[in-house]
Amino acid sequence: MPLDLSTRRVMVTGGAGFLGQRVVAKLREHGAHDVFVPRSAQYDLVDRDACRRAIHESGANVVIHLAALAGGIGINMEQPGRFFFDNLMMGVQLMEEARLAGVEKFVAVGTICEYPKITPVPFNEGDLWDGYPEETNAGYGLAKKMLLVQAQAYRQQYGFNAIHPLPVNLYGPGDDFDPRTSHVIPALVKKCIEARDNNVPAVPVWGDGTASREFLYVDDAAEGIVLMTERYDSSEPVNLGSGQEIMIRDLAYMIAELTGYQGRIELDPSKPNGQPRRCLDVTRAEREFGFRARTDFRTGLRQTIAWYEHQRSGQQAVGSRQ
Repeated sequence: MPLDLSTRRVMVTGGAGFLGQRVVAKLREHGAHDVFVPRSAQYDLVDRDACRRAIHESGANVVIHLAALAGGIGINMEQPGRFFFDNLMMGVQLMEEARLAGVEKFVAVGTICEYPKITPVPFNEGDLWDGYPEETNAGYGLAKKMLLVQAQAYRQQYGFNAIHPLPVNLYGPGDDFDPRTSHVIPALVKKCIEARDNNVPAVPVWGDGTASREFLYVDDAAEGIVLMTERYDSSEPVNLGSGQEIMIRDLAYMIAELTGYQGRIELDPSKPNGQPRRCLDVTRAEREFGFRARTDFRTGLRQTIAWYEHQRSGQQAVGSRQ
């Protein structure tokens, strides 16, 4: 039987973030009316005492752990130790405190970065242990992967109901557009719009453009996580994605077209490509709990671009009045 969210108190770590806000909204659409979002100012989840307080003060029956230190290739290469330690400590300690407190279900949200650098396409959940992750974000990926190990170990020893979704790269309105920490879609959107408005002749793109990625619209990801929370109770991880792959150079040209940028796209092979290819086998999610991505990629990109243009125009208007 599906978990009745209307009778549960749900804690969503990272619930004020890009994905978290959508998950909270989807939970409410699915009947949850008692949702607790711990804020980092009060609960630094890297600290175990804060994890314990969050679990006890929330009174949660269900925990969806989204809080993470995340970012693109550049920031992962600059701070691999911090990305490993913070993500590992948050997840491992929170799950242990949830177990000790008798939490009914724990959703340990993972990442596509857990997969080996070279994985047959489409990525199947059974391939997860067939090699080492891509080096530029291995610390982050392995920290998240340990939550799968912990979830399976706790299920075996304690009967603890912990599950592990593996979302692919997300995008959508509200994404992180900071050039230092952003992922590829917001980074390219920002570059193309600024180059368009300032008549810049070329936009640089990291890598040789041959790497591929799969993207999932953030609202679709939230729906997948909530459906999995309601309907899935197995130890096996589950891919959440669209099942569609695009090369980075094609993505750059598509974003240039949708933003109206008419200059050159300049690939920079001296910069890392990251993982060579990413595309998921998404059959398990549809079979086990009926999830399928609904948002067309070009439609999602248009909505993301429109949101960023609106935010940017508002900031410029405020700046002009000061």
